[in-house]
Amino acid sequence: MKLDLVIRNIGQLLTMAAGGPVKGKDMNQLSVETDMAIGVKDGNVVWIGKDAEVNDLQYDRFINANGKLVTPGLVDPHTHLVFGGSREHEMALKQQGVPYLDILKQGGGILSTVRATRQATEEELFEKGMFHLQRMMSYGITTVEAKSGYGLNEETELKQLRVARRLNEHHPVDVVSTFLGAHAIPTEYKEDPDAFLEAMLAMLPDIKKQGLAEFVDIFCETGVFSVDQSRAFLQKAKEYGFDVKIHADEIDPLGGTELAVELGAISGDHLVGASHQGIHALASSHTIAVLLPGTSFYLGKESYAKARKMIEAGVAVALSTDFNPGSSPTENLQFIMSLAALKLKMTPEEIWHAVTVNAAYAINRGNVAGQIRIGRPADIVVWDAPNYQYVPYHYGVNHVNTVIKAGNIVYERGEGYVSSPVS
Repeated sequence: MKLDLVIRNIGQLLTMAAGGPVKGKDMNQLSVETDMAIGVKDGNVVWIGKDAEVNDLQYDRFINANGKLVTPGLVDPHTHLVFGGSREHEMALKQQGVPYLDILKQGGGILSTVRATRQATEEELFEKGMFHLQRMMSYGITTVEAKSGYGLNEETELKQLRVARRLNEHHPVDVVSTFLGAHAIPTEYKEDPDAFLEAMLAMLPDIKKQGLAEFVDIFCETGVFSVDQSRAFLQKAKEYGFDVKIHADEIDPLGGTELAVELGAISGDHLVGASHQGIHALASSHTIAVLLPGTSFYLGKESYAKARKMIEAGVAVALSTDFNPGSSPTENLQFIMSLAALKLKMTPEEIWHAVTVNAAYAINRGNVAGQIRIGRPADIVVWDAPNYQYVPYHYGVNHVNTVIKAGNIVYERGEGYVSSPVS
């Protein structure tokens, strides 16, 4: 068999292929193979072996990894990819200590993004989403989740979901869609949030029929939706055949973490205020904790999710950018890896599990993403790094050299890196 592509002279190879999701202390166990090579055919990994064996293979082209690190493509399991406008003007207000509620009163905050998203055309949102998605891919992300939630009405929420579907169809990165209509309470429903939730629920049959979203999410937090409201909303979503996620305990320990476990949610996200009981409930469940340290960092919070307690309790932890215009405007998952080391006190081994295999399971892609395995799509990153510890250690820069998606080279940095076979 003649291979389409061989990646050879790999210094360190992380296949992350031990299965998953990986929980608790097992996250600190990492299999590292050296002097390896990978063969790709028809978009899939078909061979993994020692570099010395490459001389016995036939192939069309090869990538010389030059003794550097190779891993699966990164997975970002929590983003707000599709939105209109931006909110850089709010940074000065935050620096002056202006409370968020006062920013809202001045026309800023999430409702300003809602206005911009409502006003943007579908084509404008698509072009903007392509820009952000391309940047994500340049940082090594090959699969991403994208939430709606900046429409807060039927017309715009459906527009966001259609854009996410188009992005999935037209960009190499796989985009997994989540309906987050219950992201905030719009002005027109301020006095009757239950009526707003009913309006969002009424959209679910159409979303399901059109295949516009795989998950339904809700923001369960003080000043937004209560645990009881969130339970009723997500239970109804499950009845319509959706898997569910939940923005839980981002600020206050309301019990959203426990609710995620109760409902069998794929993931509970944020979890900064998760209680001791909630953490132990997670450990005995299949729900994955998706932690978003970029949000705490950007908002200047002292509190971060209790990753160490979660891992010690036996929880499966994933990491994400929470890319959004208000509280985490970054597409750089590598920077989040550094924050996980510095602020969440996670080890490099735990971090790599959290951005590959566990992140994939957090969006129901554990069978196709986050691992390098024979028979799976060849979603692979070659890093300008000598070892896996180096990426979270050397922060604030892009360590990616080459990104391969489904066997195709979709991003590369530097000339002369991709070569033809030498006869």
